[in-house]
Amino acid sequence: MSVKILGIETSCDDTCASLVVDGTKILSNVVFSQEKMHKIFGGVVPEVASRKHLELINEVIHRALDEAGLDFSSLNAVGVTYGPGLAGALLVGVAAAKALAFAFDLPLLAVNHIEGHLYANYLGKDDFSFPAICLVVSGGHTDLILIKNHGSYKLIGRTRDDAAGEVFDKVARTVGLGYPGGPLVDRLSSGGNENAVNFPRARLEEGTLDFSFSGLKTAVANYYLKDGKCGEKINLADLTASFQKAVVDALVEKTIQGAQMYGAKTVLLAGGVASNRRLRLFLKYKADEKGLAVSYPSPVLCTDNAAMVGCCAYYKYLRSDFAPYSLNAIPDLKLGENKY
Repeated sequence: MSVKILGIETSCDDTCASLVVDGTKILSNVVFSQEKMHKIFGGVVPEVASRKHLELINEVIHRALDEAGLDFSSLNAVGVTYGPGLAGALLVGVAAAKALAFAFDLPLLAVNHIEGHLYANYLGKDDFSFPAICLVVSGGHTDLILIKNHGSYKLIGRTRDDAAGEVFDKVARTVGLGYPGGPLVDRLSSGGNENAVNFPRARLEEGTLDFSFSGLKTAVANYYLKDGKCGEKINLADLTASFQKAVVDALVEKTIQGAQMYGAKTVLLAGGVASNRRLRLFLKYKADEKGLAVSYPSPVLCTDNAAMVGCCAYYKYLRSDFAPYSLNAIPDLKLGENKY
């Protein structure tokens, strides 16, 4: 019998609901983005995001059911992101999921947001061999994760300061591109010379798989402000291409190194920055050199969505890893923790 799961995701500023069958087939994937609203402020305002989730959550859930041609009686379970993320935003999704699970006597499945991003790679695809290495890159996270098996993970590397997506946003703001920075830098840099400026790469102690991007962020700002004060005309396409190359080089180097250290044959990408064209191409190129398989989600599944939640929840369903109705939002939830 097919397992139909309603996934709900409200960890930041996207209100999402999706219907996923057997962890791979997406029947619907509804995402309401608040990007235009937060663009005015140059970033996400938590209180504004929470209020908008409250306004939209019921509509988004019903739309997901309608697009899938299902009703609540057809569901086998409800999955929801309960952390990490913005506390108020998470609470909206958790409350909606608990209410639906209680009202229709359905199992409740609690999903870690980062774990959900990992599982975006499984949507529409066959299972992968383990162990695998996944690079999770977004506005709030830059983590290198060893996936030992379903539900078994080890954090083997992480950023020590700014997340990669955060640096994209800050650099874009510095040079006047606006918000969100990732897509804008990716688009502009495609016409630039990535070797025009030799920006620094952080070299941490030998053997670590951690990342650091704060020095690069400062170097870009100093380069831009110094040339601007001297009256020199700055080629933004060259600047952004050179900056992007520095970020991607660091990400790919550590990811390939991690795969070799832990004997992984498959490398995965996840998170919003995983839609970056240069990152996808360069990781594939370097992985091919080392005989590693590479997989990454379609761009629409890289950013926050509920299909990844439904996919992850399916594997929890198979393990009978159900959450109680007392489930609460955990804004600082760590990967591998089950706080319910």
